[in-house]
Amino acid sequence: MHHQQALMHKYKSILYKKIERVINMINEIDITDPVIAKEVLEIQILSYRVEAKIINFYDIPPLKDTVETLQQCGETFFGYYHNEELCGTIAITTKENVIDIQRLVVHPAHFRQGMAKKLLKHVEQQNKDCHMITVATGTQNTPAVNFYIKNGFLKTTEEKITESVSLTYFKKELPRK
Repeated sequence: MHHQQALMHKYKSILYKKIERVINMINEIDITDPVIAKEVLEIQILSYRVEAKIINFYDIPPLKDTVETLQQCGETFFGYYHNEELCGTIAITTKENVIDIQRLVVHPAHFRQGMAKKLLKHVEQQNKDCHMITVATGTQNTPAVNFYIKNGFLKTTEEKITESVSLTYFKKELPRK
C-alpha cells in the first residue's frame, strides 16, 4: 500500500509540474503579427508609464511606440504567459555574441511576481553562444536598477539625457563553457 501511495505522489508531482508549465509559459512571439504587437504595446505603455512617473520624465521613447513601430523594430520578443494571458515581454537584439535587452516589461498588475527574472533567465539560457548581456535603464528608476544589480549586472556608464534625467548602462558576463 505504501508503494502505491508513493507512486501516486510521484505522478501527482509530475502532473503538477506539467500543469505549471502550461499555466506559466515563456514563448518567442511574432511581433510582426498585429494582434500580438497590440497586446505587447498595451503592456509596454502601462509598464513604461510607471517608469516615467518614477523618473519624472514622460518623453521615454517606448511610450511613443505604435503597433507599426513595434512590428518593424527588428527585435526578438519573448512573452511570459500566465493562464494564456500575455503578462510580460522581453525584447532583445544580438550582435557579436552580446545580447542587448531593448525592453523588459511586465504588466503592473503582475509586478513583483518574478516574471521579469524568469524572462531574463530565459533569454540567457536561449542564447548559449553569447558571452555578455547589456541593458540600460533610467538612473532614477530604483526598482529597475536594483533588479539588474540583484540579477548579476554591473553598472558600466551613465549618460545624461536632459538636465534631470540620465540613463545607467549595465553589463553581465555570462558564464560559458
